[in-house]
Amino acid sequence: MDRVEAARPACAPRAARVAARALAAALVCGTFMQQHASAQDGPLRFAVIADALTRPADVSPVRQLLDAIARERDMAFIVYDGNIKGPSEPCRDRIYDARHDLLDASRTPLVLIPGQHDWADCGQAQAGGYDPVERLDFVRQLFFGDSNSLGSTPLALARESEVARFRPFRENVRWRAQGVAFVGLNAPGPNNHYLTAGGRNGEFEDRSIANAFWLEHAAESARRSGERALVVFLEGDPDFARYERRDRFAWLRFTRGNQPRDGFVEFKRSLVKVAELFRGPVIVIHGAETPVAGGFLIDQPLHDEKGSLVANLTRIAIALKKPQVQWLEVQTDADWRPPFRVRVRDVARSSATTSEPPGKPSEPYEPPSDEAAPPQPRDDLPASLPPPALPSSVPGPLPPILTPPQGMPPILPTPASGVQNGTYRANPASGTGE
Repeated sequence: MDRVEAARPACAPRAARVAARALAAALVCGTFMQQHASAQDGPLRFAVIADALTRPADVSPVRQLLDAIARERDMAFIVYDGNIKGPSEPCRDRIYDARHDLLDASRTPLVLIPGQHDWADCGQAQAGGYDPVERLDFVRQLFFGDSNSLGSTPLALARESEVARFRPFRENVRWRAQGVAFVGLNAPGPNNHYLTAGGRNGEFEDRSIANAFWLEHAAESARRSGERALVVFLEGDPDFARYERRDRFAWLRFTRGNQPRDGFVEFKRSLVKVAELFRGPVIVIHGAETPVAGGFLIDQPLHDEKGSLVANLTRIAIALKKPQVQWLEVQTDADWRPPFRVRVRDVARSSATTSEPPGKPSEPYEPPSDEAAPPQPRDDLPASLPPPALPSSVPGPLPPILTPPQGMPPILPTPASGVQNGTYRANPASGTGE
């Protein structure tokens, strides 16, 4: 303990800041609920940003990005879907401290999902050669120290650390808003931090078990509560085009080829269970490893072990062209058909962009005559994919998700504008933890 206090003299002030933030949240709770009461009567709107902080020069534009989102009417929350630092930035404490203070100043509640560069890549030389597990423990203490999200008006979250068996996994969260259940998981790219070195892959194995439990538990809870949709966030790309059938006799084979083991296979199997258990629309939002035209991709890529399409699961892969000045806006309303709409928003256009009237169906996209026109929402899927077919035993009507009405062409995109136990120990390589 003496070593920790000597290495981290700012721990006491941080504890005071956490207590002060909790008190401030309680004081502004009534005002916040009053300001957002009107949002309960209209569509639920939230923003997704990712990979926005890669170097010190990104701090100023990201602050403007958060301010632009805060000016949006009835924006419920922001999900920062991974990577609050760049791959070439060293994993020093002071960088995390600065990024924490920036995100915590957001006027809109902000839920952080850990990403690849936030801890998994810290062992690389360009990131300082840190121990990734030790850095993950530090990130957990700094960003997920209490039951609230980041932001000046934080959102109350349920954390997996509330389950005694999974005490270290504070970053896995769950919350609800307007009949939609949300889940955030620590599953980074590339390949979910699966290591190919010999021996037990302890960090990966323990986290895979924790992620599967939390995801399936969230689906069961959402089903029992009658939630109309389940949205899952993670940073890593699960590579849905690849799925592995269970091989009972794999241990008899001396080699399985040169292809590395799929680090997301357990996650994809859990998604199959979740889709079958929940039965309603399941949305998976994650970062894309390759560029995507328009800034995001919508499709239905998940298959079960028999090769059958999981029809009630849709994914949204994000690859914003200018992540420092753009965000993904998602709107959902139970009265819409389909109930989800997605579009890329730009800081320069946010003040002039207005939302569509609630209940008005999306119109087919027409090429704009003025390049300054805001992007239109998309709810498209490839025409070859059928709309999700829900079992007739589901109580109440559950609309298909993110599919255009029958007989209408899909809305085309508008081009984008532009552990051990969770206790902190100083990194021996850094000397002072910096």
